[in-house]
Amino acid sequence: MEPQGLDRTALIGILLMSLILGLWMIQTAPTAEQVEAQQAAADSIAAVQAEAAALEDDARPALEDDRDAAPTAPTDSTFAGAVGGPGRQFTVVSDRYHATFSTKGATPVSFKLLNYDRSGTEEPVEMISDPDGALALGVLPSQGDYLDTRALTFQPIVDGEIFEGDTLRVGANAEADLRFEAPIGDGALRFVYGFNPDAYALDFRIETPGTDLLSQGGGYEVIWDGALPLAEADPQGETQQAGAFVRTGGEDTEKIVLNEPGEADPIVLSGSVDWIAVKTKFFIAAVIPDEGTATSSGRIEGAQSGEADDAEGFEQDYLAAIEMPRLAANEAAEFTLYLGPLQLRRLADYGLYDTVDFGAWVGWMIRPIAQYVVAPAFAFLSTFIPNYGLVIIVFALLVKLLLWPLTAVSYRNAAKMRELQPQLTAVKEKYGDDPQKQQEAMMGVYKTAGVNPLGGCLPMLLQYPLLISLWRFFQSTLVLRGESFAWAPDLSAPDPVISLPFTIPFIGDFLAGFTILMAASMVISMRLSMSTSTGMAGGQQKVLMYLMPVMFFFFFNRFPSGLSLYYLAFNVFSIVQQRLVNKQVHDAHERGEAPELDKAAAALERKVSKKKNGKRARRPGRKPTASANGRKR
Repeated sequence: MEPQGLDRTALIGILLMSLILGLWMIQTAPTAEQVEAQQAAADSIAAVQAEAAALEDDARPALEDDRDAAPTAPTDSTFAGAVGGPGRQFTVVSDRYHATFSTKGATPVSFKLLNYDRSGTEEPVEMISDPDGALALGVLPSQGDYLDTRALTFQPIVDGEIFEGDTLRVGANAEADLRFEAPIGDGALRFVYGFNPDAYALDFRIETPGTDLLSQGGGYEVIWDGALPLAEADPQGETQQAGAFVRTGGEDTEKIVLNEPGEADPIVLSGSVDWIAVKTKFFIAAVIPDEGTATSSGRIEGAQSGEADDAEGFEQDYLAAIEMPRLAANEAAEFTLYLGPLQLRRLADYGLYDTVDFGAWVGWMIRPIAQYVVAPAFAFLSTFIPNYGLVIIVFALLVKLLLWPLTAVSYRNAAKMRELQPQLTAVKEKYGDDPQKQQEAMMGVYKTAGVNPLGGCLPMLLQYPLLISLWRFFQSTLVLRGESFAWAPDLSAPDPVISLPFTIPFIGDFLAGFTILMAASMVISMRLSMSTSTGMAGGQQKVLMYLMPVMFFFFFNRFPSGLSLYYLAFNVFSIVQQRLVNKQVHDAHERGEAPELDKAAAALERKVSKKKNGKRARRPGRKPTASANGRKR
């Protein structure tokens, strides 16, 4: 038996939407062709800018030339007091991080986040990969070669005195400043770091007391050098979301994300720079010019060797730089350094929201849902619910209650069709040789019974943007990182319960627990929505009933277990609502309190009876004769 018009339309609509969802998810994973296209577009933008700055660019070291080379000490006598001598390291300690600085370059060489461990270890997440340090100035003096300040030796100063200790502690209720000075001629180049014990942000100020070092030549640049070390159990998935970013003018954002070996062409954006950043899946390092600090342009570069699944041969390197205009003697340039987790509320505070990837096609729609609905809801619920698994379940319940009126209409339509199934079956049999009349009769019944054949599509359409938002939210922010629930140790990662001796495309080499339960709940939900006389689905309905859960299982198996948990909880609440609505409609029909169903059933019976009585048995070959008044008989 073929499915009736209501279910066929709704189920085909659901299937098409699921296919679109799957194709969209596949599309968001960058391919080599997409990377080449993005780089080609970036080339066209940067070509004119690069040509205009050709002389300066020739003087600056390229990423591929200096990746493995240590900064070269200048030979000019102006820098005599800032070269040579032993360098030493010491650590700034707060409740949130341990930051190790080197007097060589006055730069952080290690920045460990104490509240976050590398996946599968008890080691804190490290934010710096370059042993020479990540933060530096690149200077183009009027004479001599390009100068990297990591080649200079600085003196650390705390409270006006040279700091000789190994550890500088930042008090719980007090801020602290750490000053580095390198003698330059009769003046000094000074870096000042400001530490706030309650934040992942540092103040960074460049001062030039008594020296015109930064006011000569082509200006200077503030550089973040190096990719962030990987911290997750799935390096391949993490590198797909790692990259270098730059935003200028409050709206133009460019990025370099590498997924295969090779060198990315540099991207340069002219104008006022909002920030530069380098990130991984859940962590980010950003340099943000303070208001009033003039900038000229932003530049990002990237290179990769080896594949992400090759632990020994794999390496990624990113560089982000802010081109600065000349800085006169005794002037200062101020910045904020953010080295911390990708939490949406923190990113919003620093204007870094564009570093979160919500997809190329519908990011304009998904981003506000995640920012203004999902993130605040999770933040609020987590204030009084101790476990994020329970937060997800409660959030699913709230979404179900919000969509309850719309889904109730859809379920009521299906329940009404179930009550009319015997009459619909009779119409189908009587008009089996005339599909047009069959369809007309059924549409008339839908209208009489108050059924909208497309009523089931709207709730699904409303659900998908939220589902995609949750997927991107769980993929790109660390709200669920390390949060366990039931057997899942980390809701931001899959929850394997069955290991396979082979790998299946999309699925991988394991089966995830919550994904299995989610698919099973979809089968149960679809069985309840099928409208057949026996309560069992017809052939086409059975195919759709199992095909959709299988498709969703393929797509969801390697996604965060928190996403499968959400959809599982939502399906369970939907099943409860379906059963309630089915019972209400059936009981009302039995008590005679559903006049629209009785009227529709009577109309169907009349159509069937009329067709049956309208058939006349005629002898073969006999033609009607005409009576005296000319009428045929």
